[in-house]
Order: sequence, then C-alpha cells, then structure tokens
Amino acid sequence: MTKALHGDVPRAAIGGRPAPLRVATGTLEALKWLGLVLMTLDHVNKYLLGEASAVLFDLGRMVMPVFGFVLMYNLARPGALAAGVHVRVMGRLLVFGALSTPMFVALVGWWPLNILFMLLLSTGITWLLECGGRVQTVLAVLTFMLVGAVVEFWWFGVLTCLGAWAYCRKPTGVRLALWAMSLASLWLINRNFAAMAALLLLLAATRIDLPLERRRWLFYGFYPVHLAAIWLALKLIS
Repeated sequence: MTKALHGDVPRAAIGGRPAPLRVATGTLEALKWLGLVLMTLDHVNKYLLGEASAVLFDLGRMVMPVFGFVLMYNLARPGALAAGVHVRVMGRLLVFGALSTPMFVALVGWWPLNILFMLLLSTGITWLLECGGRVQTVLAVLTFMLVGAVVEFWWFGVLTCLGAWAYCRKPTGVRLALWAMSLASLWLINRNFAAMAALLLLLAATRIDLPLERRRWLFYGFYPVHLAAIWLALKLIS
C-alpha cells in the first residue's frame, strides 16, 4: 500500500483542478478520539441522565459528522478503490454493526438500525459510485432511497457522509456548500444546527498535524462495548 493511500504525502493540483483534501493521519486519529469521547458523553446524557444537559446534547450532534468525515476521507484517498478499502470497511461495519444490535435494540428499539449500518450504507453507495457506470449509479440511488429509511439519521446522515466524501475528493466551494447544506439538513432530526459546528472543526483539522498513532480496531470495538456498559448501568440503577 502506497504512502499516498495513508495521506502523509502532500497532493498537488493536477491539470488546474483542486487536489484531493489532505489531513494528517495523526489528526484523523485525534478526530476519532474526539468523536469517541463526545459519543460517550452524549449517550450517558441520553440514556442515564435523561438528556438533562443541553450542552452535552449539542456537543453530541457533532459526533456523526466527525466519524462520517473520517470514514469518507479514507474512502476518498487516491487508490482506495483499487486497494479494496471499501470492501474491507464494509465487512468491518457489518460485523460490528451486527454485534452492536442487541444492546442498541435494548436501548432504542428495532428501528432504526444503529449508526454503523448508516456508515455501511454510505460506504456501499460510494463504492458503487466509484465503480462507475449507469447500472451502478442507478443502484446507488435506489439503495440510498430504500435503505436510507431504516438506518440511524436516515437519508440526512447518508447525505452528510456523501457531502464529506465529495468534498474530500475535490475541495471546491460548490462542494463545500453542498456539504454544509447536508449538515444543515440534520436539523430535521436534531432540531438544531449544532452539527454544523463540526464543519469548522473539520476544516481546521486540515491545517493541524498531530503525532498520534493509529488505533483502527479500538474504534470499531468500543461501540458495542460502551452500549453494553450503558445498558448494564441502567439495569443497576433501575
């Protein structure tokens, strides 16, 4: 796997077109840690404190955009499709999404499917679009329309991920505006625009280089484990 796929080599514009977005690997890792902490605080606030803290609720609205951006950035790397990144990521999301389902159902119910399935759907759509061709494009649209109704954050979460993916591939003003609009659409779920604060954070991350080591499996495994811990805490205090 080349260095370009890991994002540590600066990319120059080709043929006058904007080069793909570049974020340092350590900074991406820091974003995942931030998302993990905010997610935990948000879930504690939601399930154990009855959403008593408005501040934690608002901070929690940034979690999905942050995780979605990190995922889409990795999928938008040059060479990612040829390296089979999409397929490997879909396998991991499917496995850990399924492992998380019993605890998620205990806390939320059978509908919608948890966020890992939303990220799986977004990855599948980008894979189809990357493969190219009319059939794949039609399948991507149909998958978005049909499966988007059964995953967490619905179509709006998928649009947020796709907006980040498009911007990472070609960071133009138009694509930035579309990404911002997709984040604004989360108002229909969150009833506020707190998710848009993530946009400023993520754009700032492109100018920061943090020396953190990558911990890929930690973030997959933490999701079902923290849901189980919250469910157990609820049982103990009920």
